[in-house]
Amino acid sequence: MSQPDQHKPAPKPLRLQPYSSRSSVVLAVAGCSGSGKTTLAAELAHTLGGVHFQFDQYYRDLAHLPLVERLMENFDDPALIESPLLIAHVAALAQGQTIARPTYDFSTYTRVPNVTELIHPAPYLLVEGLFALYYPDLLPLYHLRVYVEAPDEICFERRLRRDIEERGRTPESVRARYEATVRPSGIAFVRPSAAHADLIIDGTGDLDWKVERVLSEMHARGLLGPVNP
Repeated sequence: MSQPDQHKPAPKPLRLQPYSSRSSVVLAVAGCSGSGKTTLAAELAHTLGGVHFQFDQYYRDLAHLPLVERLMENFDDPALIESPLLIAHVAALAQGQTIARPTYDFSTYTRVPNVTELIHPAPYLLVEGLFALYYPDLLPLYHLRVYVEAPDEICFERRLRRDIEERGRTPESVRARYEATVRPSGIAFVRPSAAHADLIIDGTGDLDWKVERVLSEMHARGLLGPVNP
């Protein structure tokens, strides 16, 4: 397994040509909440012309529970992900099939009824989430497994900003949830999954360097099409 990268000048950007295989090259991008995995996966998908596939829409529908009980659930526990559906969808996309992805409402902790999004296959599939390296049935689907490492204090600062700005949470509720579930679950489930990674990336580093580090690893493994000088 590769060790976290040291800060150094980024290599010259690669000029990618389309990958020629009919099936998708599937990359996993895992890491704790706030590690920077989402930013990295989104930039890789943009660079490669691929699909950024997130776990967030696959949380279990809690509409059958009163709101007060939904608030007590641990959304940083892999049991809250509908993993059989998630795994089936990743496998289908990897084989060139279109899927109907569910839509999740984080303000109510419920799946939006009768609303799905068609996700079409692409040459590159970036599977990103807390548990991208956790479920055993997902691991064989990946061509490259990336884990994004970041200190806990950095993860918390990023989580705080995101949940306030994007999910309407209060600072007090974010801090309470982080201490009660996010940090413990990261220690129990997410950080140990780094053992399954082929490449560990420093989540505090420059984004351009992180992207180039992954692309260089892909090129070394024959996962890119021809590269122009």
